[in-house]
Amino acid sequence: MIKAIALDVDGTITDKKRRLCSNAVEAIQNVESMGIPVIIVTGNIFAFSKFLSMLLGTTGGLVVENGGVIQCNHDKIVLGDIKKCKKAYKHLKTIYPVKKVEYSMERLSEIALYRTVSTKLIKEALKDFDVEIYDSGFAVHLTDPEVNKGSSLIKLLRTKGIHSKEVLAVGDSENDLDFLKMVGVKVAVSNANPELKAIADYVTEKPFGNGVKEALERFVL
Repeated sequence: MIKAIALDVDGTITDKKRRLCSNAVEAIQNVESMGIPVIIVTGNIFAFSKFLSMLLGTTGGLVVENGGVIQCNHDKIVLGDIKKCKKAYKHLKTIYPVKKVEYSMERLSEIALYRTVSTKLIKEALKDFDVEIYDSGFAVHLTDPEVNKGSSLIKLLRTKGIHSKEVLAVGDSENDLDFLKMVGVKVAVSNANPELKAIADYVTEKPFGNGVKEALERFVL
């Protein structure tokens, strides 16, 4: 029995231009009306994610900054060590003209960069630093390897008494691998990264938010 839904944001409930899909919104609200909490799991900053949760009416809590920060029972908890990321970023800037994304001052646990330099080059440049590097398709994230979307989702679920196998998760990119691996029902939208599709229990026929609606109607509604 599915007791919670965990959803990525960019590229999952939004399209590639980050526009929210109305069909996904309707499906999310229908799930919530059944008493099944929806958890936002994203690389976005806390303030944005909190506002999005309020607009959508989700009640499951937040896993943001790729697991670096969670919110459960109204408490905001920082799990990732941003000092590791700052050290790596300082070095990276000496090699490539990288630039932080908008609202970076609000980030508490990681650094997100515009995708002007390939992830492969960044990973090579930072191979001796204690950071994990993800390309979400919207930004390149430098994160603390001690946390990720999966480990932080588990921490949040424990506060709610929900087992990870009772969760359905939907994502689209490589930074979603960690949390999809943890759950009972793994869904990749049709626009997802091939690696994500490879581990998914179900790949939707439709992309983005329409794929989310498809998955929720198939497994929950």
